Amino acid sequence: MKWLLRALLALVLLAGGLAGSVWWWLDRPLPLGTATVELNIEPGTPPAEVARAWVAAGVQTDARLLYQWFKWSGRAKAIRAGSYEIQAGINPRGLLDKMVRGEQVLETLRLIEGWNWRQVKAALAAAPHLKQTLAGLSDADLMAALGRPGLAPEGRFFPDTYAYSRGVSDRTVLRRALAHMDDKLATAWLQRAPDLPLRSPEDALILASIVEKETGTSADRSKVAAVFINRLRAGMLLQTDPTVIYGLGEAFDGNLRKRDLLADTPYNTYTRSGLPPTPIAMPGVASLQAALHPASTKALYFVARGDGSSEFSDDLGAHNRAVNKFQRGR
Repeated sequence: MKWLLRALLALVLLAGGLAGSVWWWLDRPLPLGTATVELNIEPGTPPAEVARAWVAAGVQTDARLLYQWFKWSGRAKAIRAGSYEIQAGINPRGLLDKMVRGEQVLETLRLIEGWNWRQVKAALAAAPHLKQTLAGLSDADLMAALGRPGLAPEGRFFPDTYAYSRGVSDRTVLRRALAHMDDKLATAWLQRAPDLPLRSPEDALILASIVEKETGTSADRSKVAAVFINRLRAGMLLQTDPTVIYGLGEAFDGNLRKRDLLADTPYNTYTRSGLPPTPIAMPGVASLQAALHPASTKALYFVARGDGSSEFSDDLGAHNRAVNKFQRGR
């Protein structure tokens, strides 16, 4: 009996010692091979593989011990996929908490109002830790890959800042931007002013892109939109330089010449009536709203004053005087 009691006491002490060691280990900072250790966890990765991946990435502990902690905690299946980064001082408890809460390292892609598709592609290519899956595709193939076959990419992505996990694909980010523009355009179209000479949300998007490029100061935005709306109603040519510049593409050298205004392209609104065939840039919400809620004015012309604002005129005579004043200094 005395032998049995001694054995039981030894087991209790051993268990207590082991428990104490476990608690000590859970609260002790994990040794790291570098000051910062990064890991991308793919969806569906088993917890045991997550533990091994952390060790391979630079966490200097036994992967089996780390996995047993994940399993013993009861939260192994709650580990979220994503990109994670840890620094010196983190302990096993903190590591698991970070993954369960999904405290990922996020990168951002910023798309700017007024950017064209070439600029969007350049931003995608330069985005850090973004998986490039669309590079090299034609515009038609790219839009088909996004589920929009037959649609041009110009102006289709909403200008905003998009956060993404490291290793996420460019396709995922572009789909978000595409859906965001769909939502903004649909909402604006449903709330549009009555009797506009616009046949569809597509027309509204095209006009909004022109307004985006033509507006020098936000106070003029709805007036700029009104000029183009008034011209469409009157059957006048839009005669807007940004569409001509867009039609020139990479051939534009920063100097718009008279011969450019006379050279016919699908985007030359000096030679062709109505709206161009596609947007020429990404419009923001303010330009969408201006296109669908233009100011109440009879203005048919505007000219830059030189300070970012514009001078608006109802007739050609007044416009010519404004041009002489603000552009020619007469």
